Amino acid sequence: MKNITLMLLICSSIGWASQTNIQYPQVTSQVSYQSVTQLPFRKPDARISYGSDQLQFGLLWYGRSNEPKPLVVLIHGGCWLNAFGVDHSQAMATALSQAGYPVWSLEYRRTGDPGGGWPGSLNDIILALNQLSVLHGHDIQTDQVVLLGHSAGGHLALLAANEMPAINWHKIIGLAAITDVSRYALGSNSCQQATAKFMAGLPHEQAEAYQQANLLYRKLSNQVVLLHGDADQIVPELQSKLFATANEVLAGAGHFDWIHPGSPAFELLLNRLADE
Repeated sequence: MKNITLMLLICSSIGWASQTNIQYPQVTSQVSYQSVTQLPFRKPDARISYGSDQLQFGLLWYGRSNEPKPLVVLIHGGCWLNAFGVDHSQAMATALSQAGYPVWSLEYRRTGDPGGGWPGSLNDIILALNQLSVLHGHDIQTDQVVLLGHSAGGHLALLAANEMPAINWHKIIGLAAITDVSRYALGSNSCQQATAKFMAGLPHEQAEAYQQANLLYRKLSNQVVLLHGDADQIVPELQSKLFATANEVLAGAGHFDWIHPGSPAFELLLNRLADE
C-alpha cells in the first residue's frame, strides 16, 4: 500500500511539473459575474457522484503540491437557482488547487430542479458530506476539511456544518454568505426575490421553515469565518455583521470578487485558509 501511495505521489508530481499554472489577471474590485465565467480553468481530475440524481455529483481537483493541505469542499452560489451551476466556480477551484488544496466542488439540486429548494438543496450537501470517504479512492485525505461556500452556497455550507459537528472541520468559511434568510427575503434585488421561490413562500407564509433555515437561530462553530465586501450589492454586508465575532469586512470588495482568483478578496481568502 505504501508503494502504491508513493507511486501516486510521484505520478502526480510529474503531472504537476508538466502543467503550467494558469496565471489569472489581477483585478481591483467589483468584478462582474460575466467576467468570472470567462476566466480559464483546468478541467477537473474526476467527477464523483454522491447520490442517484444526475445533479448529485462533485468535481474533484487534486491539490498541486507535495505538501498535504486540507480538503476544500466548495459550495457554489447563485441565489439557490438552477440557472447558476457548478461551472461558474471552476476558475476558483482551479486556483485553489494550484495553491495546493484538493477541491471537491459540489453540484446540488436547486430551485427549479425536482427535489431542489428548501430543504432539498441542504439535504444534498449533507448527503455529499456524509460520503467524503468516496474521495479516499483518489488518495484524498479527509481528516481535515474546509467547508467553503459563496453567497447562497455559504448559507448552505454554514447550515450543513451546524448539522454535522462530528466532522473534523479545519475551517468553515462563508464568502458573502446569506445568513438571515427572513430578512433577505424582504429585499428587492433579484437574488433576494428568489428567496421566496427557494423557501416556497415568504417568511409570514412559511414561518417554521424560515426559522429552520435561518442561521440566527443556530450556534455557529468557533471554526466559522465570514468574509464580506462592504460594496456588495447582492448580499448586504449586514448579513455577515449579524455575527460580529466571526466576520471580516474587506473595503471596496463586491459580491463576485471572492470567486475571481485575481482579486484582493481572493488573496484574503487564501490568507485565511493558510491561517492556523
